[in-house]
Amino acid sequence: MSSTPSEHDYDHGADPVTDHVHENSWSANLEGPEHADDRDLLVRQAIDAVEHTAAGNHVNLVTHGDHGHPEAYLFEALEAAFGDDLDAEYVEQCGCGGHVVRVRV
Repeated sequence: MSSTPSEHDYDHGADPVTDHVHENSWSANLEGPEHADDRDLLVRQAIDAVEHTAAGNHVNLVTHGDHGHPEAYLFEALEAAFGDDLDAEYVEQCGCGGHVVRVRV
């Protein structure tokens, strides 16, 4: 377990989605088999990715298709975590079945 308060414990042996604050726009890959197995892990790592994005930038959250459209589960979690401090929008469904959500911080 990390001593850094912004990091989370991860199930399924999943590595953290990032280990530093991104001072530019970037994409977080949340499409691994560990994400397919655990929606809560996907949501926790999505929140972690947003926390690691500097203000004025965005992160593209690329979610696993097994969980369906992210409006059904991710948008509410992001709003609960960040309130009005960010703007989340659905971008598109990937050819592999996953989804892209762009979050502006």
